[in-house]
Amino acid sequence: MLKNDKKILITGGAGFIGQRLSQALLAKDFQVRILDSFNPQIHTDQSLPADLAGRVELIKADVRDRDSMKRALDDVNGIVHLAAETGTGQSMYEIDRYFDVNVQGTATMLDLLQNEDCTKSLRSIVVASSRAVYGEGAYRCTKNGKVFPVQRSRERMSGGLFEPICPECGGPVHMMPTQESAPFNPMSMYGLTKQVQEQAVLLFARTHGINGFGLRYQNVYGPGQSLKNPYTGILAVFSNLARQNQSIEIYEDGLESRDFVYIDDVVEATVRSIEYTGPFIGALNVGSGEATSVATVAQEIKEFFGSVSSIGVSGAFRMGDIRHNIADVSELQRVLDFVPAVPFKKGLTHFLNWAAAQAPEDKAAYLRSVSELAAKGLMGTASTAADERA
Repeated sequence: MLKNDKKILITGGAGFIGQRLSQALLAKDFQVRILDSFNPQIHTDQSLPADLAGRVELIKADVRDRDSMKRALDDVNGIVHLAAETGTGQSMYEIDRYFDVNVQGTATMLDLLQNEDCTKSLRSIVVASSRAVYGEGAYRCTKNGKVFPVQRSRERMSGGLFEPICPECGGPVHMMPTQESAPFNPMSMYGLTKQVQEQAVLLFARTHGINGFGLRYQNVYGPGQSLKNPYTGILAVFSNLARQNQSIEIYEDGLESRDFVYIDDVVEATVRSIEYTGPFIGALNVGSGEATSVATVAQEIKEFFGSVSSIGVSGAFRMGDIRHNIADVSELQRVLDFVPAVPFKKGLTHFLNWAAAQAPEDKAAYLRSVSELAAKGLMGTASTAADERA
């Protein structure tokens, strides 16, 4: 039983973000309870690291386990709901599992809060949402101004036409920062489950007059992230391959880009949400506001390790992937007085220094994940494809 008025439950708290968040909260004299199932796809170790074990209360259980969740919710002042299946590609064929864990797990938590008198001390819920709720997000068309492209078609990508087009005139568009006011337009089952998670939590918070934060994390990275999960994280995949001098295959044409946000910035935004004293119910982007191409990522990783890996641009593509993203973080600054501070090159160096000290993972799991997508008809290859870079 937690003992003070700063009692926080972190679902999925044994994961990458959860462990770093737990450490930050402990340093601020919060008491932390973790509920986590230790999914072997993500977790090499089935226990907490030494710097957390004994300092937090651990409930080893699935978020869908009603009895365990009820125990976890007892007498907490705040909840950070991180627990979820992650992986855009995998979500497109393991649909039942992603909805069961992400949506039903959230529903179980909220049902208990509503019906089992678990809200008497609760002041705030923070849910880990995702930039995936936007799909492609915001672009600018010279004819129609700001637009929100629909999912890219297999036909266009098979012809090597990877860029989104204007949904109104079919003309070219240019990426622009996506604000929280952008419409929901998820392009993967994962993104759809995150939308439901976020909106369910915010609806509950609004109904009960407590704070609700839907933190739309962009591509989170940093020391401590899983190097073994092949379904998420190109930094982990590329660093494993580069350290073993194995070829690195880049999808599409390598110019697709992501907003990579460093773990320390993610933790700081989450802590500020927990500590926020004014009323707030809504979504906030948590990103760097900086777009980096996948080709740039691969080259930076190769150079860091002095690798002789070849970097091939194959033209392969995955259905459900977006082309670009960059977050507008002005609302994060307005509400939480915080601007993510770690530029990608600096954060990448921190990550790669840490990764260099870890045993590289065999690429068999990564190749298996690609084979699964192909077998399910969720991959294609552009007929115009392929250059190779030394």
